[in-house]
This record gives sequence, C-alpha cells and structure tokens, in this order.
Amino acid sequence: MDVLPVIWFAVIAFLWTGYLVLDGFDLGVGMRIWARGGSEKQKRLMLNAIGPVWDGNEVWLITVGAGTFAAFPLWYASLFSTLYIPLTLVLLALIFRAVAIEYRGKRHTQRWRAGWDRALGFGSFFIAFGIGAMLASTTLGLPIDANGDRVGGPFAWLSWHALLGGLAVAGFSWVHGAAFLTVKTSGHVHEQARRAVVRWMPWAVAPLIGWVLVVQVRHGSTVSWLLVVLAVIALVGAWAAAYVDRDGWAFTGLAAFLVAGSAAIFTAVFPVLVPSTVDGAFDLTVYNASSGSYALTVMTWIAGVALPLILVYQSWSYWVFRKRLTEQHIPDAHDFLPAILRR
Repeated sequence: MDVLPVIWFAVIAFLWTGYLVLDGFDLGVGMRIWARGGSEKQKRLMLNAIGPVWDGNEVWLITVGAGTFAAFPLWYASLFSTLYIPLTLVLLALIFRAVAIEYRGKRHTQRWRAGWDRALGFGSFFIAFGIGAMLASTTLGLPIDANGDRVGGPFAWLSWHALLGGLAVAGFSWVHGAAFLTVKTSGHVHEQARRAVVRWMPWAVAPLIGWVLVVQVRHGSTVSWLLVVLAVIALVGAWAAAYVDRDGWAFTGLAAFLVAGSAAIFTAVFPVLVPSTVDGAFDLTVYNASSGSYALTVMTWIAGVALPLILVYQSWSYWVFRKRLTEQHIPDAHDFLPAILRR
C-alpha cells in the first residue's frame, strides 16, 4: 500500500480543520458586526479584534485548495464540477468580505458604513455556509458517475446534508466568533459576547453535532466514536467555562470540540474522499484519486519545510497581538477620502 496518499489525506484534513478553527471565528465576528449592531466604536472594536489575523487565517483556505489540486486532482475536479454554483458564491462572498473590511472605514457616513456592514455580514455567512455545504457533501455523498462528473442538473448537489453542513459551519462560526471576542475584548462587547456564548452554544453547534453523528452511524469505527466522545467532553467543558466566565478555556474548548469532531468525520470516511450517491462503485478514494508517487514525494518535501515555518510565523503573529482591546483603544472615526470624492 502506498503511504503517501494516506499522508496527504491527513494533511488535507489537518488544513481543513485549521481553517475552520481559525477563519471560523473571523467569520463569526463578521456576522456579529452586522447582526448584533451596537455603537460605531463597538463595531470598530470587533473589527480591530480580527484585523491583524483575518487575512492570514484565510491563507489556510488557499493552501488546502492548492494541496487538494496537487495531491488529489480528481477530487478537486469532481468538487468544482459538481459544486460549481456554491463554490462560485463562496468566491464572491470572500471578495465582498475582504473589500468590506478594507473599505468600511474609508468614509465617515452612516449609509457608507451600513452598506459595508451588510456586505461583511452576508459575505461571512455565505462563506461559512458554502464551505460547510461542500464539506458535508464530500463526506455524505455527491451525484457523480464513474468519471467523477456530476449526474443531474446544476442543483443536483442541493440536498439535506448540504444544508446540514452549511448550518453546521455557520452556527459554529457564530458562537466561535463570540468566544473569540470574550478573549480579545473588554467592556460591553465582552459582556455581550459572553452572554451569547452561554445562551447560544448548545443551539449553534447542534447542526455540527448532527453532521458528526450521521457520518458515524454510516461509517463510524471504534476510533472515530472515541473522537466523538472527546468532542462532547470538550463541548461540555467549553460551555461550563463560559458560564463561569473563564474566557480562554471556553474558546479553547470550542476549538477542541471542532478539532475532535472534524477528526471523527475524516477518520470515519477514510479512505473515501467523495461517496457517490449514484453507485458505490463510483466512489472517489484516497487511492484512485491521488497524483503519482513522484508528485506526492516532491510535495511532501516542500510541505515538510514550508508548513512548520508557516505555523511558527502565524503563532508568532497571534502572540504579538494577544492583548485585549477596549473601546478606549479605538480613535474617533474620520474620513479618508479626499473631499472631491465625497461630493
């Protein structure tokens, strides 16, 4: 048995998990800025909490896409041909979110800020929902034929498990973003976020729990069920920590819940990458969808050097920006556009 495809399956699973943990709270904060309202300084405080890290977190998505393309080209091709519409919407949402973050503060008018708040909120939601729908479809099945091509119309991918996955990632991101704000802010924003974590955590993560359990019932093994138990323990600990105002432990517990739940899903479905809902004989697996041994060997050497450097650099950036922010750290808003452009 060639071990390199297995290694790269583990690498892809690690990258997806890292993306959901790190960009998950960014997306949650983006949704909260629009949905929860508050004063202008409170919104800018939330935006500044993710300001130094959001674009670095997004790099994980680019990396997992490139890694999938190089290590499992048939998996990549099947996903993009079958999920062309939702992935295009995710791309547009990524653009809207990035532009909203950069342009929101360029003018000091209510109409300008409200428009970019909507772009940020809806963009963050559709990123989370689209990624969740794609991953759930990957683990629970897509209508593909023997060549990995879509069977049916452009909305053949739309199913109950795609909706479940979308709600799972969006719900987790919502509460994870609130937990991040309890760690990074003080004052009114902190208290509002802590109440949201305590109140909404059980409901927000319910779709994710459902997704994990469906996968386990269909494909679970002893190891994957043990990971489910660890996920439940982490979730209970996170809620208890939030209830007693232990912000760091609550945030860490939620992250551990996602890591254990994600590991349970990927462990259960291995070695299948995409189950076919048309015929089980058409399933894409780690072995029939991977690149050749030479390509995987070169990629392994490159990743063995690059990934540790990336992890060290990103850990250092989080350490540099580790302190809490308050509204007193946020200066008064002012207009950056030249007067002639504001007419």
